[in-house]
Amino acid sequence: MNDPFALWVYLSSTPLLWLTVTLCVWVGADWLALKSGRNPLVNPVLLSIIAVGAVLLVTGTPYGRYFEGAQFVHFLLGPAIVAIAVPLVTNRRIVMENLLPLLGALLAGSVTAIVSVVLCGRLFGLPPDVLLALVPKSVTAGVAMGIAEQIGGSPSLTAVLVVLTGVTGAVLVTPIMNALKITDYAARGFSVGLASHGIGTARAFAVDPVAGTFAGIAMGLNAVLTSVLAPVLAAWLV
Repeated sequence: MNDPFALWVYLSSTPLLWLTVTLCVWVGADWLALKSGRNPLVNPVLLSIIAVGAVLLVTGTPYGRYFEGAQFVHFLLGPAIVAIAVPLVTNRRIVMENLLPLLGALLAGSVTAIVSVVLCGRLFGLPPDVLLALVPKSVTAGVAMGIAEQIGGSPSLTAVLVVLTGVTGAVLVTPIMNALKITDYAARGFSVGLASHGIGTARAFAVDPVAGTFAGIAMGLNAVLTSVLAPVLAAWLV
């Protein structure tokens, strides 16, 4: 205790410290989002990324050491992906009643998400490896990284792009839907779940349970469809 720096060196080398930092930052960010009335600009994921990044920068901690602790949270990504099936099964009656409109919206949204980002990337002169990493950016991270690896993109870069896509969608979905005067929460939720995967789905649940349910359905279906479409469209576009 006579040497605080030595104590910090010891604590910073233990995985428990970074797990604790991650959880505390998330709780604090979610509290701020709650106090703001769940304002789309006060997104807890974005706040957490900024806060954790700032801590790592100030303390000079390499990402590898941080991830030794954060990997315990990262492990839960697998069960979360499996849990995508829950809203599909729970709401299978609604899905079957609206099967054709849902499939039409799913196909249009999935193809648009891939084609538009690749064409925009080519317009700005991005190299092929970056374009390939962009292809699955609208799919939940665990699936997107697998798709990127399959088509020759960088899974690490894809993970970053997936988070950016999710945060952007979660921030913009409410003002865009309000501007377009789309009031059907099922349609709003399905749109954001398809375009912005888990982060968008979390935002949808914060707004309305129906929106969250349809966002979860879209997220799950898009993960499956993009896994099929991405290799074909990537080979054609890139």
